[in-house]
Amino acid sequence: MFLILFLLTFSNPPSMILFDFDSKTAINKWNIVTDGVMGGISKSTLELNKDGQAFFSGTVLLENNGGFCSIRHRFVKKDVSPYQKIVLRVKGDGKNFQFRVKTNATDFYSYTYTFKTNGEWETIEIPFSKLTPSFRGRRVNLPNYPGETIEEIAFLIGNGKRESFVLEIDKIEVK
Repeated sequence: MFLILFLLTFSNPPSMILFDFDSKTAINKWNIVTDGVMGGISKSTLELNKDGQAFFSGTVLLENNGGFCSIRHRFVKKDVSPYQKIVLRVKGDGKNFQFRVKTNATDFYSYTYTFKTNGEWETIEIPFSKLTPSFRGRRVNLPNYPGETIEEIAFLIGNGKRESFVLEIDKIEVK
């Protein structure tokens, strides 16, 4: 019995940080991608706030087939197979945002999960099994995220309406 409890307690690997923002963060490791790639005119910025968290803000506009703003970070492929979920520490403005994962940066689709923010700092837990494959806002006929590797992470806002937004991001990890 003791051995079983010991194994259950200590068999889970410690969490792995995918990105942890602080006052020394090289914010240029993140890229802003807006609907300008399709002719839209939405605008956004990514900065560090006074406490060192990412401050992603802007305005989503629908003119010229627009409707989204995003930030993404590519890195050397990481093995996440020992883990079960992605954990975000964020503070949003009450709007819906999407967290996105790519197993290969060159994939045409992302695995996505939409979460609603509440205006306070909160921890959002996203089980790997809840990340669904999507391309340009439409579900792709593939299985949900297999939880094996990650090469890109992103945040996106595109709620189908004109709106200003703010999302602060402190940390992104897998557990």
